[in-house]
Parts: sequence; C-alpha cells; structure tokens
Amino acid sequence: MNTFLITLGVIGLVIAAMAIGVMFGRKPIAGSCGGLGAVGGECEFGCKKPCSKREARMKAAAETATDARQ
Repeated sequence: MNTFLITLGVIGLVIAAMAIGVMFGRKPIAGSCGGLGAVGGECEFGCKKPCSKREARMKAAAETATDARQ
C-alpha cells in the first residue's frame, strides 16, 4: 500500500508541474510533423505547417498524380 501511495503522489506531482508550466505561459505539449510517418503510418489530416520533409513528399505525390493523369 505504501508503494501505491508513493507512486500516486509522484504522478500527482508530475501532473501538477506540467499544469503550472502551462499556466505560466509555456507552450503545451504538442506533436510533431514526424510522428507516425516515421514508422510507416500517415496522418490523414496533415499539419497546419508541415515540415520540409513532408512538404517534399506532398510535392512529389502531387507531381506523380499529375503525371499519371497525362
């Protein structure tokens, strides 16, 4: 029981520290443009501001699609 209470206390402290960081104006935790794309998955919605690698992939896919139509 002591281990459970200590663990619960540590997790509570970590959550409180993250909340205090957000309240003082730090950026909230956010994902990156890589994510599942690095392991083969693809984001269906895309990023608001894609990274340079994703922009290059999107441009290549668009060029391939236009070449296939011709």
